[in-house]
Amino acid sequence: MTSSHLPPNRPQSTGVDKKTGAILSYALGWVTGIVFLFVGKHDPDVKFHAAQSVIFFGAVSVLNIVLSILGSLLGALGIIVSLAGLALGLFTIVVWIMAMVQANNKAGARAELPIVGKLIAPYADQLAASIK
Repeated sequence: MTSSHLPPNRPQSTGVDKKTGAILSYALGWVTGIVFLFVGKHDPDVKFHAAQSVIFFGAVSVLNIVLSILGSLLGALGIIVSLAGLALGLFTIVVWIMAMVQANNKAGARAELPIVGKLIAPYADQLAASIK
C-alpha cells in the first residue's frame, strides 16, 4: 500500500501524521525542512513539503545575507537595500503563513507553495527524490 492510498491522517513510522508533518516542515523554515526531509522520508508528500521549505527558506536566507552585506557596503544607499530586505521579510512571512495554512487545509497532501510554487516545485521534486 503506497502512501497515496493511506488515510490522510494516519501516523507514519515517526509517529507524526501526514498533516502534522507537512505543517511542521515549514514551522522553523529550512531547519525543520531539513529535519522532516529525513524524518518523513517514507511519505512522499511530507518529503515534498520539507524540500519546498528547504529550498524557499534557504534561498531567502541567502538573499538576506547578500542584502545585509550590500547594505553595509553601500553606506547611505544601503537604506534602499535595507528596504528591499524588509520587503523580502514581509513576503517571506506571507508565504510562510500561507504554506502552513495550505498544508493544513489539504491534510498534508502535496501542494505547491503559494505565489512561488511553480518556480520551486521542480527543484523540490529533485531534492525529495534524492533522499532515500
